[in-house]
Amino acid sequence: MHIVNTVSELRDALRVWRSTGQCVALVPTMGNLHDGHLALVAEAKKKADRVVVSIFVNPTQFGVGEDFESYPRTEQDDQQKLMAIGVDVLFQPAVSAIYTPDAKTLVSVTGLSELYCGAFRPGHFDGVATVVCKLFNIVQPDVAFFGLKDFQQLTVIRTMVRDLNMPVEIIGVETVREASGLAMSSRNGYLTSGEKIVAAKLYQSLCVARDAVVAGQQSYRDIERSALLFLQEAGFKPDYFKLCRSRDLKIATKEDSKLVLLAAARLGKTRLIDNIWLRLRSANDKQRLASDEQSSASDEQSSANDEQRSVIEAEDEVCPPVAERSRS
Repeated sequence: MHIVNTVSELRDALRVWRSTGQCVALVPTMGNLHDGHLALVAEAKKKADRVVVSIFVNPTQFGVGEDFESYPRTEQDDQQKLMAIGVDVLFQPAVSAIYTPDAKTLVSVTGLSELYCGAFRPGHFDGVATVVCKLFNIVQPDVAFFGLKDFQQLTVIRTMVRDLNMPVEIIGVETVREASGLAMSSRNGYLTSGEKIVAAKLYQSLCVARDAVVAGQQSYRDIERSALLFLQEAGFKPDYFKLCRSRDLKIATKEDSKLVLLAAARLGKTRLIDNIWLRLRSANDKQRLASDEQSSASDEQSSANDEQRSVIEAEDEVCPPVAERSRS
């Protein structure tokens, strides 16, 4: 594994790969790597010939009074993990290599960046979009991998790539969880042993809400209110708990089928985020599937039915179905 600290060093390595037509993947991180980060690398290695991992604690996505100075930095341990998993290049730049002192350009995805986490961390997603845009310009990857744990971040990045016609494929990778269900995060290290037990209830609240959505027995707003109350009683200070449309994060209605439950809450000194996404089936889809299953007059028809089912069940890469109910 090559470790580079400057843009010019990185581009020298990339130039050789490009000259032979190799596919390059980027996995952007802020370090303090855990199994969730390593899962991103594993997926990148399946997709690309070469994998670049960046470790950069980006100052522009931290607000006043946040944990930029105390954010865990574990460079030696991170390097060993990445070397063991077979990363080709680790890009570990200083702040001065990414931002010039008189930088005046900021990337802002309006309409998404101000919602949810953006409302509680003003400017956060502008910092994220700016640094990711810069990393894409520096690396020029064919594909980049991000965790689904921060669904809003992924949505911001996908929108930026679409709007700016960036030639990079964005792939979201499933959240890796501890045995308790707690989503793995570099900030989990801030939790005390007692808080870590309680922290798993954030995911529990999402599961309960998902089941309520699937059952169709409550209004969406009542589900949100019940989840907030549950978190408060468990000892959290919730920032929000929202059921949204997965494509644009607008508040979901009964007419929407591709959904995501987003939650953020503070537990002690630690701010935790998590989500669950789901796709509800329409009544028409279920009727069509039932009809397909009953029509097995020939092998050809059966094969066509199987193909139709797979299209219905995998039509959205980001939000495949994890639960279903009929919607009239």
